[in-house]
Amino acid sequence: MIPVGLRATVTAEVGDGDTAIALGSGDLPVLGTPRLLALAEAACVAAVAERLPAGQTTVGAAVSLEHHQPTGLGVTVEVQAELVEIKGRKLFFGFIAYGPGEGDDAVIGAGTLQRVLVDSDRFMAKVASQRG
Repeated sequence: MIPVGLRATVTAEVGDGDTAIALGSGDLPVLGTPRLLALAEAACVAAVAERLPAGQTTVGAAVSLEHHQPTGLGVTVEVQAELVEIKGRKLFFGFIAYGPGEGDDAVIGAGTLQRVLVDSDRFMAKVASQRG
């Protein structure tokens, strides 16, 4: 059983490959929103990874993300995620991303993610059946 309240934190230092330029989401050398989302997804995955039944995984289904402030190269970003609700196979997470600073000044972004519990083999069989 997966209990509400599971948490995980991931950290990453912003590098060239994490920038809006590299990700095609802008033309400035700052943390790209797609990378912020990927870090949030990683934190959500990590939060439940050890509690998943054998042969099960989660896949992303929905996201709401606010990217509040820029984060430059070399800055360490910390993303904390918490499982806040479960409805059947749907897992709902809240996350918040922090950079340097204190209080609200440290908040880079925040949002919610929904992931769905799936059987890995069945899911990949469905993917394979899409190939023509």
